[in-house]
Order: sequence, then C-alpha cells, then structure tokens
Amino acid sequence: MDSVTEIFLKLLFLLSVHNWHTAVAGNKYNCDDQLVSALPQSSFSSSSELSSSHSPGFARLNRREGAGGWSPLVSNKYQWLQIDLGERTEVTAVATQGGYGSSDWVTSYLLMFSDSGQNWKQYRQEESIWAFSGNTNSDSVIYYKLQHSIKARFLRFVPLDWNPNGRIGMRIEVYGCTYRSEVVGFDGKSCLIYTFNQKLMSVLKDVISLKFKTMQSDGILLHRKGQNGDHITLKLIKGKLSLLINLGDTKTHPSNAQINITLGSLLDDQHWHSVLIEHFNNQVNFTVDKQTHHFHAKGEFSYLDLDYELSFGGIPVPGKSGTLSRRNFHGCFENIYYNGVNIIDLARRHKSQIYVVGNMSFSCLEPPVVPVTFLSSSSYLALPGTSGQDEIFISFQFRTWNKEGLLLSSKLHQASDCFLLYLSDGKVKISLHRPGKVLNDITAGAGLNNGQWHSVSFSAKRNRISVIVDNDVTSSAHASIPLQIYSGDAFYFGGCPGSGNISECNTSFGGFQGCMRLISIGNKGVDMISVQQNIFGNFSGLQIDLCDIIDRCLPNYCEHGGRCSQSWNSFYCNCTNTGYKGPTCHYPIYEQSCEAYKHKGDTSGFYNIDSDGSGPLRPFLVYCNMTDTTWTIIQHNNTNLTRVKSANRENPHTVFFKYSASLDQLQATINHAEHCEQELAYHCKKSRILDKPDGTPLSWWIGRTNETHTYWGGSLPAVQKCACGLEGRCIDSQHYCNCDADRDEWTNDTGFLSYKEHLPVTEIVITDTNRPNSEAAYKLGPLLCRGDRTFWNSASFNTETSYLHFPTFHGELSADVSFFFKTTASSGVFLENLGIQDFIRIELYSPSEVIFSFDVGNGPSEVTVQSLTSLNDNQWHYVKAERNIKEASLQVDHLPQSSHGAPPDGHIRLQLNSQLFVGGTASRQKGFLGCIRSLQLNGMALDLEERAKITPGVEPGCPGHCSSYGNLCHNGGKCREKYSGFSCDCTLSAYSGPFCKKEISAYFETGTSVTYNFQEYYTLAKNSSSHASSFYADMTLNREEITFAFRTTQTPSLLLYISSFYKEYLSVILTRSGSLQIRYKLDIHQDPDVFSIYIKSMADGQLQQVKINREEEMLFVEVNQNERMKFILSSGTEFNAIKSLTLGKILVNSDIDEETMKANAQGFIGCLSSVQFNHIAPLKAALHHSSSAPVIVRGRFTESNCGILTGADSTSSETTHSFADHSGPTDEREHLANAIRSDAAIIGGVIAVVIFILLCITAIAIRIYKKKGIHSKNEAKGSENEDSAESALKSELSMQNTANENQKEYFF
Repeated sequence: MDSVTEIFLKLLFLLSVHNWHTAVAGNKYNCDDQLVSALPQSSFSSSSELSSSHSPGFARLNRREGAGGWSPLVSNKYQWLQIDLGERTEVTAVATQGGYGSSDWVTSYLLMFSDSGQNWKQYRQEESIWAFSGNTNSDSVIYYKLQHSIKARFLRFVPLDWNPNGRIGMRIEVYGCTYRSEVVGFDGKSCLIYTFNQKLMSVLKDVISLKFKTMQSDGILLHRKGQNGDHITLKLIKGKLSLLINLGDTKTHPSNAQINITLGSLLDDQHWHSVLIEHFNNQVNFTVDKQTHHFHAKGEFSYLDLDYELSFGGIPVPGKSGTLSRRNFHGCFENIYYNGVNIIDLARRHKSQIYVVGNMSFSCLEPPVVPVTFLSSSSYLALPGTSGQDEIFISFQFRTWNKEGLLLSSKLHQASDCFLLYLSDGKVKISLHRPGKVLNDITAGAGLNNGQWHSVSFSAKRNRISVIVDNDVTSSAHASIPLQIYSGDAFYFGGCPGSGNISECNTSFGGFQGCMRLISIGNKGVDMISVQQNIFGNFSGLQIDLCDIIDRCLPNYCEHGGRCSQSWNSFYCNCTNTGYKGPTCHYPIYEQSCEAYKHKGDTSGFYNIDSDGSGPLRPFLVYCNMTDTTWTIIQHNNTNLTRVKSANRENPHTVFFKYSASLDQLQATINHAEHCEQELAYHCKKSRILDKPDGTPLSWWIGRTNETHTYWGGSLPAVQKCACGLEGRCIDSQHYCNCDADRDEWTNDTGFLSYKEHLPVTEIVITDTNRPNSEAAYKLGPLLCRGDRTFWNSASFNTETSYLHFPTFHGELSADVSFFFKTTASSGVFLENLGIQDFIRIELYSPSEVIFSFDVGNGPSEVTVQSLTSLNDNQWHYVKAERNIKEASLQVDHLPQSSHGAPPDGHIRLQLNSQLFVGGTASRQKGFLGCIRSLQLNGMALDLEERAKITPGVEPGCPGHCSSYGNLCHNGGKCREKYSGFSCDCTLSAYSGPFCKKEISAYFETGTSVTYNFQEYYTLAKNSSSHASSFYADMTLNREEITFAFRTTQTPSLLLYISSFYKEYLSVILTRSGSLQIRYKLDIHQDPDVFSIYIKSMADGQLQQVKINREEEMLFVEVNQNERMKFILSSGTEFNAIKSLTLGKILVNSDIDEETMKANAQGFIGCLSSVQFNHIAPLKAALHHSSSAPVIVRGRFTESNCGILTGADSTSSETTHSFADHSGPTDEREHLANAIRSDAAIIGGVIAVVIFILLCITAIAIRIYKKKGIHSKNEAKGSENEDSAESALKSELSMQNTANENQKEYFF
C-alpha cells in the first residue's frame, strides 16, 4: 500500500470514529421538541389529587382545562407528579407554571427519572443534588435547560416548597427528542463474543464504548485475551469499575507487568452508566460517566500480544485467564461500539462475527426491587407485626457510610423488654434491653459502612437469638438469653418515632441514615409501594422507591494526597503526612521560601519549603542559611571531587546529578529567588574544555531544561569562554580557558554559574582524558539561591480610584488568597473578582474588621474577623482567606481563624469571568489606600511591582518595613530600612547575625587579658592646666547597664573590671565559694560597696547569665532570669572619668581591694559571652574589630560557641547544625525546624549529614595543616614539580580548596 493510500485510509478511520462519537453521544442538535403536549391522559399520574378537576392530566403547560393544573390532596413533601413518555427519550429541558388563575404554585422542586417507573434517580448538577427554583406566580413560565440531558422513559416532579398562601399547583412541559438505542440483557451465565478481521484492525486508535446497568456489585463486562496470559479486562468489583491490563509473562516484561485503574462508585444501582476506553498509541483514556483517567502506558502496549476477539459479559471458557474472577455480568448493556461498529446490532442480525454463549435477550428486564432512603437520623419506617409469636424472623439489605445507626427495634410482647439491632463502629450488634439493664449483646460483621449492600438476617426463637450478615456463616453470631422472646405488634426500621410506645427503646446513638431494600418479616416480603400509598405501615422522613446514596469521595476533593472518608452527610480529609492542612488539605503547612521563615524569626537550619504554596508541587527539604542575605541550599548526590581518565568522544565520561528536589520544585524555587548560583570546578591536566579545531566543545554540561551549555564557571551564556577568558587572565592568552592551554600540569577553570534559567546542572560530559598523561577532576557544589522576589513584591495605592488589574482568578473548587497590607485608611477593598452571579471580595470594612465575601450560586456569604486593636496603624498585617467546597475561612495576623461552613448540597464551583481587581473594584468605589505586599492566589504570586509601573495612581514598592519587623532585631540591634525588606544593624550590640541574636563568645586561658580603653589620659591633659576633673566630664556616669554570660569551674575569678583615672572602679568577681560579688568603689575615701549574690555555686561549668543595672544609688541585679534583686550604694552616685574595661586578668597596677586582688591572681579561665557595657561591646570589638577598636589583647584567647545554651544548661536548649559545602555568610544558631519532626527518614538523613559534616571538619583541618606544610615546602624548593600526578593533584587541589574554604564560613 502506498503512503498516500495509507494516509487516506487513516483519515477515513478517524472520520468514522468522529462520526460514531457524534452518534453515540445522542442527537445534540434540535433536541428540543415539546414532549408532554401530545401525550394521552393515561401518561400522567400523581401521588394524589385534590379533586377530579385537579388531576394530573390537567398539568400541561399553558392549558386551562379542569382547575387549570394539578394539585395534590395534601400539600407536603411526599407528593409527586409523574409522566410516562412511552419509551426511553432524551430530555434536554423542563418548564413549569403554577395552577391557572390561582395562588397555587411550587417555588422549588426535584426532578427524578426512571426507565421502569420504579427505582428512581434524582437529577444532579455540579456533583450535588440540585433543586430547581420554581415559580413566583401562577402564570409565568420558568424554563431550565439541563446541563446534561436525561435518557429515561419516566419523569417525576417532586415539590419541595410552594406558595405559603396557597397549595401545591403545577403545569409542566418537557423538551427533548427520540433516543435510539440497542439493548442486550445478560443473566449472569452468558456472554457475547465478537471476532473481528485483523485487516480492519487499526493500530492508529482503538475505541470501545458502552453503557451498562446492574444490581450486582461484581461481574466481568469486557475481556480481550492474548498469548502467555496477556489480557485486557474491564470488570465490576464492589460497585467500582476496574480496567486491568495484564502482561502475563513478568519474566519477559518485568516493568509494570500489570496496570489496574479503578473509577466510579455505587455502579450497582440499576441505573445506566457510560464507559469509554480510548487507546491511541501508548496513551489510554478511561472514562466512567463523567470521570476520566488519562495515563501513558510507557512501552507496555508494544508487549501486549492480544487475539482479535472481544468477549462482553464474561469469560466463556474456564481457565482462559488464571487469576480472573469467574463471576459473569448480570444486567444490561446498551450501545456497545468497537471502533464505530455496533456490536449489538450485529448480534441482533445474527452476523457471523458474533458468537453467543448461554441465554441472551435483546431487552432489559427491571428487577421488582423497591429501595427506601432514610434521609435523616429522625427518619423511621414502622411496620406491623403479629403479637405474641414465639418465633421472629426478619431480613433486609442496607447500605450506608455511617458507622453508627439504629437498624431495627421492637418492643417484646407483654413485657417492658425490647430488642435493638444497630450499627456500631461498622459492625452489626444486637442488644436485649430491660429498663436500666442490658440483658445481652452480640456482634457480627465488620466494615459494613463501606457503601456496599449488606444483607442481615435476624431470628429469635424462644430463648435463642442469631444474626447472619451477608449470608456468611463466618459473619454470624448466636446467643442464648435468660428469657422467652415473643414478638411485639410493631417493628421500627431505621429509628424510633419521637413519641410512642417504645420510647424507652431510644438509644444514645442516632437513627440510621442510608438505604434499605428487600425487607422481609416472617419470610414475607414487605410491599413498599403499599407503604408509600399509606395502605400499610407508616413512616417519616423517607424517600421510597429510590436509594439516594452519594459517594462524596468521588471525585476526591481531598487535595495533595489527602485521604477521603465519609459519612452520609459529609466527607472528611485526613491530611496526615501530606504537608497540607484544612478541610480539603489545600493550604500548605510550610512556608514558600527561606526568606519567609527568616521573617518569622527563625534561624539557620533545615526546613521544608513549599515553593508553589497550595499548588501541585510537594514540599521538600532544604537548608536555610539565615544571614543578612537569606540563602537556600539544595544538595545533590555527587558533591565529591571526582577524577576522570580514559574518556573520549566515542566513550565519554557522563555523570548525572540527582537533587533533593524534583526539577519542577527546583524551577519554582529558582523562579522565586532573586539570584541563584552553583559552583563548578574543573581541574585539568592535558584535558581541554573548548579547544578543538572545528569549534566542537570537548566537555560540556546540561542544565534544567535539558539544553547543552559550553560556558563554564564565572562565564556567561553563549560565550564559549571560561572566567579567565572574560577577564583576560588565562595562563595562555591564546586560549579562553586555562585548561585549553593543554599543559602537562594541573590547572583549573573554576567559578560560579549564575544564569538562573540554566540552573541547576543536571549532567556533565567530559571527553578529553584519553591521551597519555591526560586527566581531569570535577566538583559541583550545591545549588544556592538567595532572596525571595515575591515576599517583598509590593505596590502603594495612592488614590481611592486607583487599582491594578490581572487576569481572571480561577479557583473553582479551592481558592486561597494571602497578602500583607498596611494602611492608615479606615476602609477599602483589597481585592475583587466578579462573575455573572458569583464573586469574591476581601475588604477592610472598618479600622478593626476584615470581611471575606463571596457567592458560588447559593447566595452571598461573609466571613468576618474582628480585631481588638486597629488594623490601620501603618504596620504590616497578614490576611489569609480560603474557600473550598467544605467551608470558607479568614485569618488576620495571629487572631483566631473565622470560618463559615458550606451548605451540604449546594453549588460548589466559583465561576468568575471578569478581571481581577487589586486595591479597588470594578465600580472604582471603596478603593484601598495604602500598601499591599506578597499577594498570592492559590500559591501563585502576582507581580504587583511590574503592573504598578504602568498604572497611574499606583507606585511600585512600599517603604516602612521596620515599623512591623523592627521587633525581630534583638539585643540592641537597630532596624534599617531597605527597598526590599530591612536589615538589623548590630553595631551597638554585643551580638551579631541577621537578627543580632548570635552570641559572641570567647574562651579565656590562664593569664588572658582583654582591655577596652575608653580614653587615654595624655590625650586629654596635653596642653591643659585645668583641673583634671574637667578633662573627664563627658565620661562621668550616673548609670550603667551591663550584661554578660560566663561559664567556669575556677574560683575565685575576676569576671569584669572597670577602672577610672580617679581610682574609682567596679569589679565583678566569683568568690572562693562560687558566689557572685559586685564591688563598687565610687569614692576613693571610702571602702567599696560590696553586694553578694549566692543562690548556688556559679562555678559549676554551666552558663550563667548576669544583668547589672545602676541608676545613681539604686543597683539592680538579675541572675539567670531569676527575680530581679535591688541594692543601694552608699559610696556615691557618680562614676567619674572611666578609663578602661578589662575582661580576664588585670595586667596593669591598680589600686584595688584585697578580694578583687585575690580574684585577679589567676584572672579568669573559662568562657565569656555577649559582654555589653552601655553601648559598647568589648568582647565583640576584640574578636571582630581588633585592628580598629581601642582593644589590647594579651594571652591565649579564641572565639568559641561556648556561650550557647546546652542541654545541661536549660531544658529549652537549641540544636545546632552545619552545612559545610556552601558559600555566603553564616549564622551559628541553626535549629532543626519543626518541619521535620514527624519525618523519621529525614531525621535519619539529618544525622547522616551531621556525621558527614564532622568528617568534613576533620578533612578541612587536615587540609589546612597540609597547606601550611606544602606552603613552607614550596618556599624552600620554589615551583618544583611533584614526582607523581597523584601527589600533584592532591597538592594543587588541597591548596585551592583551602583557599576556597578560607573564603567560606563553616559553622557547627
């Protein structure tokens, strides 16, 4: 066959499939004929009629015969109007009127349909029960176009509400057209086999469609066998439809040997359900009713070896497939099509391609089963019994989602005893009750609240009772009881009446909500239609002749892998271990970036981040390095320096890098960041990167988008140069990379890749190490990203008529909006988006009230949060609003969340179509004045700044962050404004770090002295004859504020000494007993004031925190956050001409008292931390600014983290962590975020990282030691080459790594 003919035939096939789709979908055009007007009188029926002139035959639209419409005898919710269309018909619209010229009309109603006039089904729209809004007067016509058409013979209108000043009155019309279908019935012992010509088989596309209805929960609908156990099977399993694709030989095809997809639920309801299976190449679409599952079958279909035979209704020959159920289908099929071929039509015409096994009919028999629905916990069905019989036998079937509920109760004859049969925790239980006493309690079955039909048989004879569940003897229970049982005169199913003769049988648990059918008393079936017509028994709160059970977990509205469970009225989402929270697991637990964690006050550590918020991407673990700039660090699986030999173009060395996040997660993180970089080091000896005569690169790397890149660390995209080539400093000026010099000695091209769109590096390929003496080594650092562009993205709204507009917000089922705002205005709309009727709006309604309002078709709803303080205080406030199908909620700052539940069976989709207005409304009224920042909708950030640049009345950015975030600067740190955010200035603080919370500590050894000089005598006295006191007037103090911490085991010790040019001083010492002593001498003519604080020995090696505050003669001391102590000085109030502050040993001669002298004998041995004297931080100056500060250091003195609380110091200890392989400034107080508390695997990973870091510390120390030895050796021997390449590599790379490490900070 030539190619043109083949293409033509394929197009012809596609056209035939398309035309067939149109045919099986029903006539979608001009299907709006009036169906009721031509019906005979006998086609109309009703629950009752007020009079013969109000009979249902007068219920035609716009007709005035009789009383002008149908009205029932009694107006209540059990009335109905029914029409018989004569045959199955497609219905596309309905219309209603009230009774002509009367006050009788229906304001809302339900629409039901059926094929047989029994077993009704309610018409639903928007995945929930939909009540039609009816009439507001007697003559106007209310017309409804159905969202999806109905195919049925019978329709029933059930009034729900009517004019309160009249009665029920209806006239109706139904619109549609003839529905053509082919039907076949199977009895559970038959099947239909279709054999097709393989020449007509199209490899282009396979399409199978059909409809089915059944009362059986299990059965095989379709089977196509193959060789070696291969098969495709479609079968019902517990009311759900499962598509099974099986590759029989798992040894030949080990990957994905079986594909099993399950759709639908409650499909055994004796109503029609549609199935569509489309197979195009390896793409498979599986649809049941309106639910579709798309999946790509990888290479599996190419392995399937299938016969050219399809069987419907079962597997005809036992043993055709070893593991399949033998239960054939019992029910009806309609319109079976395979690739456009009408299978039932072929069977009806007895075509040779069809083979029938067993009995099959071309009709669909309806089983005479009448189900009943118990709508609420107060529903009940009362049936008469024969009093005084010594044998009771009752059986029925039920289905429900509730774990609890009363199934059956009855008062026994001539006694106050009663028996109860009920559900408890999904099990059937029987209790015999005597007032105030339970005589017996037996249990049978388990998990009976799974929505499936379950049978219960209860029998009692004399003193023996038994119950059997699902006809399974293993699910039965029997017991003997201490009394004779005689039947009472009534049996109550589903609950007890609110008042009646068995009120004493009411239990603490509620009534049954669910369905029952096949109720039998004494082996005689109960006629539920007679009950419905009030001929037999009585009832309340029932729907008879339909089972109105709904699977509220289909579709599953629990997002992000949340597990759905349900009761009769609602569904619930279990969000455990998903990383999300809320009624539908929609909102993320974790922040979107390290920047967000930082501005909650968190310090460096491991955190889970959710880079797209409530979007589809899952959270993942990163390391957040909280410095003045926040760095996000994402590791990969190959951080070692790796050597490469013997690689060439034909046999390249290729290495792949797997990150701790997926590429989609990485992309979202990179998009958020202000800047990203990744260090790539390439060490080479006779191994080139770019230098090949034809311009083809010899080594390259591949980035996130799978593109090949030939620029290297420190260079720019598309340049094909290394950093040295850009800067003109390559070792050979004729080349653009150091490695391209092709020298027989080690060199490198190393630098940071910083073009965000290409990061991270996912693969490196090296091809030039196969020549003699040729070798390379590479090392790829972690991905580093700093900042968060969205966190500070803001806009200032300067007029009430200004706003920003964005595309329509799409949040049909779940919508969350979060942002920060600050304002001085008393009201204004933050955000608004409108639809035809639906809308969503968030506004500042008053200075202390935020309102979230919306409408999804159920009428406007509002959620309000009231604040006790004003929100228009020009500080940042956080707002989070969420709306899902369960509830709407609103949170402002840390105030309690306010929520509003959604109606159980209302509209659920938020349908918007206008632009999204931010900072104003479409009407330009009630606009917002102030700033909005970090606006996110369903996890997606809106770029307010870019839109503000082109919008009048709105400016990008918003100053004034310190008013809200200044409290994050601790320990005397000062908040400094930045365009995007703020920073903490720790200049006057004894602490450092991004929030001035990092303790600065040092370890003092014997004899160590640190002296901070306030001023020198000679600089003041020079060229002056004035009295000395005038020189120091500016250094006379009436008050001091001193804080520090220490740990030591030595006594006595001198902790701190402040001297004066006038021999006045202050000393803080530990006495021999370990008590703290403060000695003030403010008058040289008096002995010092001595104040001793002894709680316990403070020389116990634990961290001790001391605060000393003097205000003239008043002295306040606080130790370890205990109660503040107060003392009074007697030696004076002025500390004159202070000279210096000494930590450790006093090395200059000083006129000090004997106790201070004893303490100074050894000075101080131990740890001093965070020393602050007024605005001066002497320890910080000595450690970080020794070259510029007036500090003198003598003795051994090393910076340490000894000032950090340990577990021995405090129960609220912090855990410190490190992450050695990254760049950028660091902070020392990292803690393991609560994000990983519940994840044992991650905790194990953290332990592994800590062990790895300890190994890194050892390696770094060794390298530094080697570097010193190598450096001195090189000075002695010049640039002498090493004997071996191995030694040269180690030497060179050790020196380079040590240099790099000196530029980085390692923290532990």
